[in-house]
Amino acid sequence: MGAKLYVGNLSYSVTEERLQQHFAQHGSVVSARIITDKFSGRSKGFGFVEMSSDDEAQRAITAFNGTDFEGRNIVVSEARPQQPRGPREGGGGGRPPRRDRY
Repeated sequence: MGAKLYVGNLSYSVTEERLQQHFAQHGSVVSARIITDKFSGRSKGFGFVEMSSDDEAQRAITAFNGTDFEGRNIVVSEARPQQPRGPREGGGGGRPPRRDRY
């Protein structure tokens, strides 16, 4: 199993293909994913890269963390496991139903 890296402070114009090419300089990239807003489809400015080995991932962290990538100094670190989300509360908001209609 490979090591998953968090890549933050990405330019909004960076593509997954370009991210994969950049990290391939330090090893075999299993996947590269940029997180997008589900409504607008626009990049949120961060993503994840999975390298094929822990050694390659460590080399990528050392080489890229704090360096310029397409005009922004990116943050590269080991990704933390996703935390489970609690149940959502609320019912949608808005006005209460009118009671004077028959």
